[in-house]
Amino acid sequence: MENLSVLLMKAVDVFFYVMELLIFGRIILSWLPMGFNNPIGQFLYSMTEPILGPCRRMLEKSPLGGGMMLDFSPVIALILMMLLKQLLLGLITML
Repeated sequence: MENLSVLLMKAVDVFFYVMELLIFGRIILSWLPMGFNNPIGQFLYSMTEPILGPCRRMLEKSPLGGGMMLDFSPVIALILMMLLKQLLLGLITML
């Protein structure tokens, strides 16, 4: 049973690490002139939009997000992902 817990914890850790890398890759790609009109950009967009899209909509509805020039949804997404990761790891240790 302990091996299963360790395996689950590693899987959760790897999943969130990969998602963080993808979000950082999308941030960096958004600064480049080529943008998302290439296969790498489209891949990053398709992998991260399910996380960033709801965060962006949540920010737009908040008093802070009316007409901001910068997109803070990656920051919010990374914070929420960090909290979710800790929650999941805590639940796994309780098994």
